Amino acid sequence: MIEGTCDSRFAAVREAFAANFAERGERGAAVTVVVDGRTVADLWGGEAAAGRPWSSPDTLVNVFSVGKGLTGLLAARLAGQGRLDVDAPVVRYWPEFGAGGKEEVTVRHLLSHQAGLPSLRRRLPPGAMLDWPAMTSALAGQEPWWRPGKGHGYHVNTFGFLVGEVMRRVTGRTVGELLRDEIAGPLGADVHIGLPAAEHHRVADFAWQEPPSEEDRAGDLPDDRLMEYNAYFNPAGMSGMGVINSAAWRTAEIPSTNAHGTARGVARVYGALAAGGAADGVRLVDADALAAAVTEQASGEDLVLRRRTRFGLGFQLTQPERPLGPNPRAFGHFGAGGSLGFCDPDTGLAFGYVMNEMGPRWQNPRNKALVEAVYASL
Repeated sequence: MIEGTCDSRFAAVREAFAANFAERGERGAAVTVVVDGRTVADLWGGEAAAGRPWSSPDTLVNVFSVGKGLTGLLAARLAGQGRLDVDAPVVRYWPEFGAGGKEEVTVRHLLSHQAGLPSLRRRLPPGAMLDWPAMTSALAGQEPWWRPGKGHGYHVNTFGFLVGEVMRRVTGRTVGELLRDEIAGPLGADVHIGLPAAEHHRVADFAWQEPPSEEDRAGDLPDDRLMEYNAYFNPAGMSGMGVINSAAWRTAEIPSTNAHGTARGVARVYGALAAGGAADGVRLVDADALAAAVTEQASGEDLVLRRRTRFGLGFQLTQPERPLGPNPRAFGHFGAGGSLGFCDPDTGLAFGYVMNEMGPRWQNPRNKALVEAVYASL
């Protein structure tokens, strides 16, 4: 049963949401659409876990790479405050990072997926992604897979550790603490990186396939394929497979991958960004710093995903192969399986969609149907 509210003008959104369950394999989900600060659709339904309905808009779920956009927002906030120089070498803030020939890698390279560090070459033990010092130390010692700045490739799971460690060195606080204290708390947005145990009862279980066997399937892969394989599976559990519903996973801070949020929370953040970085008297980010963060930094063939991608500083930018609606200034971030947060400054639109059934990672028919219905209703 679909619950929630929907403006009559946006009835197509309710219809598309219902069709996701009836026709596209949706298990449990929520979607929130905000236009010029007014919520025009706020819907939820399906199953949060076996035998437990998704009966509340306050149901949290793992939103995967939607967390990259939140991390990018924090970086832009620090840049706007003059606390972070995106053109500075990373070693200015994190001296150990200079090992392996990375002395000239800049913060901009990290934020735009140009640093050449999408994965670790050295095999780490299963579960190491839950250990922040282990991950950041390993990345600091890693040689780049390509010459930084001379190509881009999606830093699937390493992005958050890299950018997050720079921010930790600058502020003395973790990504999760910064998000809570400077974004989510002041704005009243239900988004988290590192979910307190007291909130775990609100989390929907995520339906995903069983983890691969313990056998190291990297084997004799050529270098480019090893890079790609390790981006997802080194260490085992890196992407959340096999551990995503555990308390340890939910509590850890893995900013690229384990952000938790509600559709309302995601849309609340992007509503402020659609308005230039502020909402209801709360300024999340300087307008000029936000504009810089959503200016194209890298586009074209992605060395990890092997398809075209387009990035600003921490945000994905709309592109024909994976549009965020029809307008050229839209930006945000997709998450694995279909979750999505984005905004379109040209229409004042903010969109949050969260779900708990792994679907196609690239072109997802569920979020596509919802986005198309939103624009058809404007």
